[in-house]
Amino acid sequence: MRGSARMMSILALALSLSACTTTRVGTDRLAERDTLEGLNRSVWAFNRGADQVIVKPVTQVYRAVAPKPARDGVRNFFENISEPFSFINNVLQGHFDRAARNVGRFAVNSTIGIGGLFDHASRMKIRPADEDLGQTFAAWGMNGGPYIMLPLFGPSTLRDSVGFGLAQLADPYRVCLRECGLPKGVPLALTAAQVISIRADLIENGADNFLESSLDPYAAARSAYLQRRRADILNQEGGESASGVDTDAGIGAAANGTDGASAADADAGIPLSSAPSAADADAGIPAQSPPAEGPVTPGQEAPKQPQ
Repeated sequence: MRGSARMMSILALALSLSACTTTRVGTDRLAERDTLEGLNRSVWAFNRGADQVIVKPVTQVYRAVAPKPARDGVRNFFENISEPFSFINNVLQGHFDRAARNVGRFAVNSTIGIGGLFDHASRMKIRPADEDLGQTFAAWGMNGGPYIMLPLFGPSTLRDSVGFGLAQLADPYRVCLRECGLPKGVPLALTAAQVISIRADLIENGADNFLESSLDPYAAARSAYLQRRRADILNQEGGESASGVDTDAGIGAAANGTDGASAADADAGIPLSSAPSAADADAGIPAQSPPAEGPVTPGQEAPKQPQ
């Protein structure tokens, strides 16, 4: 009951705040300059080591023993349970058409999709409309602030880090993990399964190869992350980074509520987002904005923009 009341309060707040949406979307200019680069590279190295020692080996075993249809079902399940929070964020942004898609996808996949294991909504042409609090803050005009490499969670910005933290209190799925009376150990098992599923997607999407072929994997991952994040904020459907690698989320991104898998997370990867879309292959775990001056090639730092 307490959880239901909280969800109703959040939805009411979402409806009242949707008018806050502005036509000026926040930028990531400070993040592109990476003023905390020294510290971020140290955290990147730590995340990469943790990924190589723990996350990647476990994920490789998972891919070896679980057939692709089973892995697809796990991924579909976690994408489905992110729909309610995406709905809340779309309403907060005033994107009621996208919010309707969240409702439609959740209804279809939770029923005929057998609890989200099968993505029948996409077959019915109901496209995903993933959103997280970081995207909502950006839609309200909030700039990203400095680029931050979070320990175990990977690439982020100050704005998205705040959104990620608040999502732990507001995401219906996260609330249920704490308050639905699940058997002891189930919440941890679900979180671990989500991390492994995201890491497996990163391997399959070539994120590891992308980073390994870069002259500076850290800079390449940062640029790819910021470009993809910008595409997510602007709701550019099906965006890819300049490298052609899907950089949606990443290990931390999954926990964050973001969708997909981010090359930025590919080189560090460790657990938990949307915010977040859209993280852990070899370096930074959970996974923003295409630079205005053109695409970024692997190893090349994102172009700096005047303030």
